[in-house]
Amino acid sequence: MSVRQEREVTGESAGERLDSFCANAGLFPSRAAAARAIEEGAVTVNGAPQPKKYAVQTGDTVEAPVAQAVEAAPIAAEPIPLDIRFEDEHLLVLSKQAMLVCHPCDDYRSGTLVNALLNHCGPEHLCNVQGEDDRQGIVHRLDRDTTGLMMAAKTDEAGRALMEAIQIKTVDRRYLALVHGILPHDTGMIDAPIARSVTDRTKMAVRDVPSARDALTTFKVLERFEAAPRDNGYTLVECKLFTGRTHQIRVHMTYAKHPLVGDPLYRSHAPKHASADLGLNRQFLHSYRLGFDHPVTGERLDFADNLPTDLSYALEDIAYRSLGKTEYGEQMSQLLAFAPYPSVESWVYDEAR
Repeated sequence: MSVRQEREVTGESAGERLDSFCANAGLFPSRAAAARAIEEGAVTVNGAPQPKKYAVQTGDTVEAPVAQAVEAAPIAAEPIPLDIRFEDEHLLVLSKQAMLVCHPCDDYRSGTLVNALLNHCGPEHLCNVQGEDDRQGIVHRLDRDTTGLMMAAKTDEAGRALMEAIQIKTVDRRYLALVHGILPHDTGMIDAPIARSVTDRTKMAVRDVPSARDALTTFKVLERFEAAPRDNGYTLVECKLFTGRTHQIRVHMTYAKHPLVGDPLYRSHAPKHASADLGLNRQFLHSYRLGFDHPVTGERLDFADNLPTDLSYALEDIAYRSLGKTEYGEQMSQLLAFAPYPSVESWVYDEAR
């Protein structure tokens, strides 16, 4: 049985976010560590779990496990290649490659995007709005195996503005996903809260519990592919995020009984035969469109990014089974060429095209 410690909230701390209170009260070495423990359900308030943004109140009793202190090594700059599509003195936009973790964590202390940004920009030219040395430059994240467009900030001013833009939903983030099964409707919305799974702490799940966070995803069908003896067909969709929860698209599409092809973690409702994953060993998920107002100049920036080679090959393998593109799919096929050797050139998307 793990040893636990508790703190009582006094008047001077009332109104603080739970993760901030835990760090300030010495329950965890950092706010990020507190947030991770809260998301895992290891922290309780008056005996019940609460989300990390919960505002503590005078008299609340916050309880957490006693963690063994570990001296963290400094985050080192590493010469990891970056595919940069836009850069100025305030921010940059890049296309993240597969297998690249966004920031250091317990399992990955090096070889992350933060290590690469430190090498490219230098620590003095990266925002640190999250107050953690292992989050420098980071304003949002992509899963390790998810590829595509994302932003990073160089200054605190830009970092705060971009994070606020994400929060108020003015950043346009769209993903290409290939899912198992044939979606019957051309458009849809999944509005379902997400929390840590109770059966597997590495997974998230749709749950109706106090610690769950609102999550909203919309999708549009681009193309459908007929079923074969060892699969139940496929649907290529564009997913748009209105919130940014951990594994959100993967969890929501699994909840809709159409999990992502190749996803090693969320396998429920997926065909059992290995060939149904089309040779992929990662989820078919690519951040292909990103649009936002420049936080300093106000200029509108819109980017589009072709599929990486492995996802493009998987799509080519089932091209002969196409049931036809939707009208929206035809429009998007002019924006991106789903070719076996996609261009790595970035270009600004023009709505007039």
